[in-house]
Amino acid sequence: MSLGEQLTDWGYGAGWAAVRHLPDPVARKAFDLGGTAAARGGGPEQLRKNLARVLATTPDGVPDQLIGDAMRSYARYWYEAFRLPSMDFAEAAANVHITDAEIAMFEAEVRKGKGLIFALPHSGNYDMAGVWLVQHCGTFATVAERLKPESLFRKFVAYRESLGFEIFPLSGGEQPPFAALAERLRAGKIICLMGERDLNARGVPVTMFGERTRMPAGAAKLALETGASLMPVHHSFGDGARSRLECFEPLDLSGGIGPTTQRLADAFAANIAKHPADWHMLQPFWESDWSPERRARLADVDRQPDSSSHTDSNREPMR
Repeated sequence: MSLGEQLTDWGYGAGWAAVRHLPDPVARKAFDLGGTAAARGGGPEQLRKNLARVLATTPDGVPDQLIGDAMRSYARYWYEAFRLPSMDFAEAAANVHITDAEIAMFEAEVRKGKGLIFALPHSGNYDMAGVWLVQHCGTFATVAERLKPESLFRKFVAYRESLGFEIFPLSGGEQPPFAALAERLRAGKIICLMGERDLNARGVPVTMFGERTRMPAGAAKLALETGASLMPVHHSFGDGARSRLECFEPLDLSGGIGPTTQRLADAFAANIAKHPADWHMLQPFWESDWSPERRARLADVDRQPDSSSHTDSNREPMR
C-alpha cells in the first residue's frame, strides 16, 4: 500500500469514527462551513464547467451563489455519509419525503414480479435514499467499485452493508455483478444503480444538455434482458436534514440499449436542471472535456469487434 493510499484509508476511517461522536448541529455546521470555504475563489473549475452546461451559459456565467450551494451540498453528502452508521435509520428515513402516488407507482411495478431497477444520477445522497428504501421495502442490491487500497474498499462495503444494502463488488467477487443483479431481478427484487458516470470505457453515447457524453449500459441491458422495469429516480436536499426522493414512470425500452439509455439521460437531465446544486459532478463529464488519454482509450474500445455489446454493469464510484 502506498503512502497516499494509507493516508486516504486513514482519512475515511477517521471521518467515520469522529463525525458520529460530535453533536449533530456542530458537525453539520462544520461541514457546511467547509463547503463554503471550498467555493471561495470561484470553486472547483470542473464543477463550474459542468454547471455551465446545465444552465446553458459559460463558466463565467455560473452564479457564485450556485457554486457555493453546490459545494455545501457536496459537503452535506459527506457529512451524512460519515454520520449515517450512527443514526437511527427509521428516523433518517422519516426525513426523506416521497409522495404516496410515487410509492404506489413503484410498488405496482414490484408486484409484477419481474424486478425493478432504480437508476439515479449522483445527486443528493444515494445512501440516504437507500436507507429510505430499506426501511420501506427491505434490502436491495447494488454494485461497489473495488477501490484502492483494499482496506478502503472493505470499509465502504461494510458501511453500505450496515445500512442494509446488498453489495456486489465490480471485480474479484464470486461471480460477475451483472449476472448476480440479473438473478435478483428475475426473483422480483429491487436493484439500484448509479446511472450517469461511465467509468469503464464501455458506455453508450448519449447527449445531455446538448453535448455528447457516455453513460453506462448496465441499467438498460438488465431491463431488456430480464424484463424488469427501469425507473428513473432523483434525490435532492431540502432544509435541515430533510430531502426529497422522486420516482418517475418506468422508461420505454423500445429500440434497445442505445435509445433506452438516451431516455434515461433525458430523465436525468430534466431533474438535474431542477436541482443543479445537488448534482455532485466534479469530474469531466462531457466528451469535450475528456483528456487525450481517455479519448485514445475510448477509440481503442470502439475499434474492438462487437464493442457495443460489451456492457458491464454500472459501478458506484467513490465520490
